[in-house]
Amino acid sequence: MKTICFFLFILIAFKFVGAQNPVDTNLCVGNYYTEAEGAKNLAELRKLYQTKEEWLARAKIIKQGILQGAELVPFPKKTPLKPRYTKERKYAGYSVRNVAIESLPGVFVTGSLYMPANTSKKMAGILSTHGHWNKPGNYGRYRADAQNRNASLARMGAVVFAYDMVGYGEMKDVGWIHKHPKAFKQQLWNSIRALDFLLSLNNIDPERIAITGASGGGTQTFMLTAVDDRIKVSVPVVMVSAHFFGGCVCESGMPVHKSDHHQTNNVEIAALAAPRPMLLVADGDDWTKNTPTVEFPHIQYIYKLMGVGDRVEYGYLPDDKHGYELSKRKFVYPFLAKYLNLNLFAIQDKNGEIDESGNVIEPYEKMKVFSDSNPLPDYAVLTNDDVKWK
Repeated sequence: MKTICFFLFILIAFKFVGAQNPVDTNLCVGNYYTEAEGAKNLAELRKLYQTKEEWLARAKIIKQGILQGAELVPFPKKTPLKPRYTKERKYAGYSVRNVAIESLPGVFVTGSLYMPANTSKKMAGILSTHGHWNKPGNYGRYRADAQNRNASLARMGAVVFAYDMVGYGEMKDVGWIHKHPKAFKQQLWNSIRALDFLLSLNNIDPERIAITGASGGGTQTFMLTAVDDRIKVSVPVVMVSAHFFGGCVCESGMPVHKSDHHQTNNVEIAALAAPRPMLLVADGDDWTKNTPTVEFPHIQYIYKLMGVGDRVEYGYLPDDKHGYELSKRKFVYPFLAKYLNLNLFAIQDKNGEIDESGNVIEPYEKMKVFSDSNPLPDYAVLTNDDVKWK
């Protein structure tokens, strides 16, 4: 069986990899396949793993490929996070404090920490990532839909850490850029350290840790889940695709999908979540439009190999567009409530409908960590190129 699988792998690599890469690099960018090619590639890949053991061997190769492609082998030293907080802002059922952590010495990752009103018992923790929304008033983690998501989950009983991607928010303000050749490495490392921070908080239950985000935030969701087993529940929104590999350097600008000895795609990477629960959310207007017929069946096949076919689900909105609107959140809240033991009733009206009217949408300035009264330390790293990894 091993000889046959190896032969099939070589055949697939020749037919579906080399022919698709005319510039002879290991980068798989954007619409790397057509939709038909992406589906056909999955069908061929399925032949490589007919048992749980064969999938686990494949998964190990894929995970190592991500870490090596991201230049995170050997793993960087984890230095003190040194969190810096602003004052707490209390709202109905939750509170918010802005916080900055040092993912590396002087590299300040800024975000907001949403806390439930009752923090006396063990709480679930959720990392909240954002995509490439960058217009004023519709920007990063400051968007109304992101704030609604974070506040609602806090009202349901979870601690939520929403943090800026590389080159967004206060990182952008001081000089960081998002479209940097090493953005994938920098962002994945920041996500690992954001998880370290979340787990360091009081009363956090390490067995109830989730991550969710849309678009580029969806990529961060399944990439972090793939390389870090501390994530127990994964909800990537409008991103998992058999043919589309992400159009930004923070998603596909480093050789994390392909090396000289392997080739994968975002469907297999997302499936590394197995046997942990995962929800895919898709719409009919972007690269996730084939989720019900292409991506989900393949991922569910892998979950079934792992003996947990019922732990992966999908929500599909054929008339929706790319985003993380309330229509999509209506899939997410019950799923997270189920697997994180959250109180869904806290955000429902008397008819059982999701009601986010109690959430407060804050302006950008209120969500910042650093200000004239709380200045950025003078040793802060101000650009991507000034990072010291060793």
